[in-house]
Amino acid sequence: MSKIRVVVVDDSAFSRRTITKMLEGVRNIEVVGYATNGEEGIHRIISLKPDLVTLDLEMPKMDGFTLLRILTTRFSIPVIVISALSGADKVFKALELGALDFVLKPSSGASPDLLNIADDLQNKVLQVINMKPKAGRHGVHLEETETESDKRKSLSGDTTSKTKVKESTVIDIVAIGSSTGGPPALQSIFSSFEQKYPFAVVVSQHMPAGFTKAFAERLNRTSPFDVKEAEDGDLVLPGHILIAPGGKNLTFEVCGGQVTARIISPSDTDRYVPSVDVMLESCAGIYRKRMVAVVLTGMGNDGSKGVRTVNQHGGFVIAESEESSVVYGMPREAVATGVVDRVVPLSRVVREILIKGEYL
Repeated sequence: MSKIRVVVVDDSAFSRRTITKMLEGVRNIEVVGYATNGEEGIHRIISLKPDLVTLDLEMPKMDGFTLLRILTTRFSIPVIVISALSGADKVFKALELGALDFVLKPSSGASPDLLNIADDLQNKVLQVINMKPKAGRHGVHLEETETESDKRKSLSGDTTSKTKVKESTVIDIVAIGSSTGGPPALQSIFSSFEQKYPFAVVVSQHMPAGFTKAFAERLNRTSPFDVKEAEDGDLVLPGHILIAPGGKNLTFEVCGGQVTARIISPSDTDRYVPSVDVMLESCAGIYRKRMVAVVLTGMGNDGSKGVRTVNQHGGFVIAESEESSVVYGMPREAVATGVVDRVVPLSRVVREILIKGEYL
């Protein structure tokens, strides 16, 4: 097997040496070069033709954002951002620009604590390399074909839905699960709702602790829904979106006739956190047929168990198609269960939700 070639772009000599050591501790990974800024990074990438780039965002001469724009528009090289928690908003900007994933590092660039990211970094590099290149960009098979008429319509339906929202008797909650590629996909969905609808939305996006509050605040700026990081005891309310906190699982219980969010620690068997399976199974037991489950882009199979439970309780299941998925892992596994009701590109997800809710 040929070695996976990686270029490390970071202005800190300590970080470059440590990241190189961590990566080369994995069989078949070779760091073929490094760069101290974006300008140097371009030259290294062109000459060395790596399979993957790790990228710091704050660098002299040319920062990581500029380099990332160039890489995503001119090359098809996967990029993993390595950034400190203090730069959470910058990480989400990088993901919107095309970075595939990110790894959280200690705030101090010269701290021995940087070694603590070894497992996360190694796992994500291996996942990226093992996935199909440009997963899902070609040869798409959709359950429904998007017509030219559909394309001309608003993502959230025709113009008649803009002025008046009728009360739905069909759905009370939309539960969404996502991983790699999820942050920009979620932002696209929530900003596509042209108004606040009378159903709740809950989200489990695979993300470490400390990032989801900033992520929720970012989503809240562009959505008519009220978006926040879920806290234990929050009520699940129409027109509100709750984002599962990083590193925890989001579940629900009925208290005094109202559905309440419960934040729990993951179990030893939860491979992915926040767990999409845990959230969907908890939702399904309460909302049953008045629920829509959505599985978006991401690596792994989280959500495949949950959609079975949703289906068993009479809920409706949507999966993102291969065409628009950054990584067609989670949606593919959901579709393989045979219980998915709609397989559509990201641009049609909102419309499918509103059709199911009889708002269109």
